[in-house]
Amino acid sequence: MADLIWVYAEVVDGKISRATLELFSKAAELGTAEAVLLGPAPDDAITTLSQHGASKVYRSDDAIYRDHPTLPAVETIAALIASHRPAVMLFASSYGGRDVAATLSAKLDCGALTDVGDLTLTGGAIEATIPALGGSYQNSATLTGSGTKLVLVRPKAFEIRPRAVPATVEEVAAPRDAALRKIRVVERVTVKREGPQLEDSRVIVSGGRGLKAPERFAMLQELAELLGGAVGATRAAVDAAWVPYALQIGQTGKTVKPDLYLACGISGAIQHLAGMKGSKTIVAINTDADAPIFQVADLGVVGDVFKVVPQLIEELKKRKGA
Repeated sequence: MADLIWVYAEVVDGKISRATLELFSKAAELGTAEAVLLGPAPDDAITTLSQHGASKVYRSDDAIYRDHPTLPAVETIAALIASHRPAVMLFASSYGGRDVAATLSAKLDCGALTDVGDLTLTGGAIEATIPALGGSYQNSATLTGSGTKLVLVRPKAFEIRPRAVPATVEEVAAPRDAALRKIRVVERVTVKREGPQLEDSRVIVSGGRGLKAPERFAMLQELAELLGGAVGATRAAVDAAWVPYALQIGQTGKTVKPDLYLACGISGAIQHLAGMKGSKTIVAINTDADAPIFQVADLGVVGDVFKVVPQLIEELKKRKGA
């Protein structure tokens, strides 16, 4: 009998999150993939999960999971695990996923593997590959023992591979214990976003400290629009308040794997490389020929970003007839 692999399904911006679908690609590879989906979700959520390998969905649409994060979800998942005993439960390394996995680990008195880049399941033991030092090294960690193994997976670890299967739905009851409501959402703030999102963009034009001023990001935005891409940034640019945190790429920001990554005025600190070195093609523009970014770049331009980028913009406009 195939091992039972569960995925904690999350809804982001009104749809099943990309990270959830990435997890199903691995779950279906490891065994029989099933989902736990708690809280309000779009009408097509079950269909989406089914199309990506979920053969069963444990479901509750109760608003308690949305309005009182973590504790109600942990209570429900712990009860489901006790009843069904999956071999592994996968969580995305999102804010919600980390909170639920950590609290569930404490409740079940079991360990958890975090920041996992890949994993195998053999004889009931999980062996995971965990990047270290910004991805410069790959460590192996093994989680043995009885009971369900909890695993937090880093974003973009797996490609999304649709795998349609018939899915059944098992309704689960939401907990009513008042003690589970002590954490509550008091306000939701929606950040206005325009253009392609970093996580899904095939082209990213990213800027760092070498841009020297916030207004210089305007030329990166123009270049990104011409290429049909999105703008990203290093932590240094975010810390300087040149751009919002939502644009940060790196160890403490987002992990991206676009087809084309243009690094403009970025030295290539290991923390930034951790978030973008998986890009298919990396082009770096920097005045310092010894900058670490050139060690991972497929094409390096040693030059002034304030001269190179405007010339690139003009050439693209000519080709587009703009």
